[in-house]
Amino acid sequence: MKTTSAGIKLIVFMLVTSLMTFMLAATIGNFGVGKSTTYRAQFSDVTGLLPGNEVRVAGVKVGKVKSIGLAKDRETGKDVADVVLQLDGDRRITEANVLQLRYRNLVGERYVAIAEGTGSATARAPGSTVPLAQTKNALDLTVLFNGFRPLFQALDPKTVNEVSFEIIQTLQGEGGTIDTLLARTASLTTTLADKDAVIGRVVDNLTTVLDTVGRRDADLNSLITQLRRLAAGFAQDRTTIGESVVGIGKLTDATAGLLAGIRPAVREDLKQLKTLAKNLDDNKAVVDGVLQRLPGKLDRIISTATYGGWFNFYLCGVEVNGLQLVNNVDRCKP
Repeated sequence: MKTTSAGIKLIVFMLVTSLMTFMLAATIGNFGVGKSTTYRAQFSDVTGLLPGNEVRVAGVKVGKVKSIGLAKDRETGKDVADVVLQLDGDRRITEANVLQLRYRNLVGERYVAIAEGTGSATARAPGSTVPLAQTKNALDLTVLFNGFRPLFQALDPKTVNEVSFEIIQTLQGEGGTIDTLLARTASLTTTLADKDAVIGRVVDNLTTVLDTVGRRDADLNSLITQLRRLAAGFAQDRTTIGESVVGIGKLTDATAGLLAGIRPAVREDLKQLKTLAKNLDDNKAVVDGVLQRLPGKLDRIISTATYGGWFNFYLCGVEVNGLQLVNNVDRCKP
């Protein structure tokens, strides 16, 4: 009995779980259940439309796109997109209905909207084709946003997304009016107008810069001409300049080798120079006295040696053991 009860509970659990799984899969996969009606529609451009996208009437989902193919237009013979639409239940497309591709969001998702048009309200036969004359392509967002580019450049990305979506919804006839769009645009332009002082200062500064450049146009032209000549001269002498650079590189290498060879001797000279500087500092009084007397000494030595590479002395007097042999002292007086 316990085994039978557990088996019944398990079967009930599996049935409920399977039913809920099927319902979840049907919701996520957009699977249709029950009766449906199929139509075909011709579009000249269905870029971004994918099988499984929704078909809506006044924003309410009434079906889905079953498949997309290629066909020939009966009137022009040109290639057109053949879209198969699957509508839920007994819903019909009338002779007056217009099918339009619309943007569901800014990511690029699209759906097919069934809108009211002019003409007979007679329902089309299931499986019939809605001609190209009664279908409309999606908005060309490139052309649309290029027109709003000056406005978008002054806004932050979040505001750009909000305004863009409102523009798309308004132009598609959804969720807003032209008055709402204009009010939003007016608010944005008012925000830009608050920055008029900053923009004015920028324009004034640019005017000052341009005036300065205009007054110095001759100097500017001369500078450009000289730069052009300099560039032309560099271009003509590029071979020589290249060889010079190579030569400088070789000279640098040779100098580096020379310094590497004399580096020990230079190190020793610097060490001895430190010792010499210390000795000079310790005997700076003697050095100072020598430097003060040296000019007079040099003058006398130079005047003595002016007759050649020898010293020329004039004998002023000679005295030996008190005996005066030569006496020219009077002539030796300065």
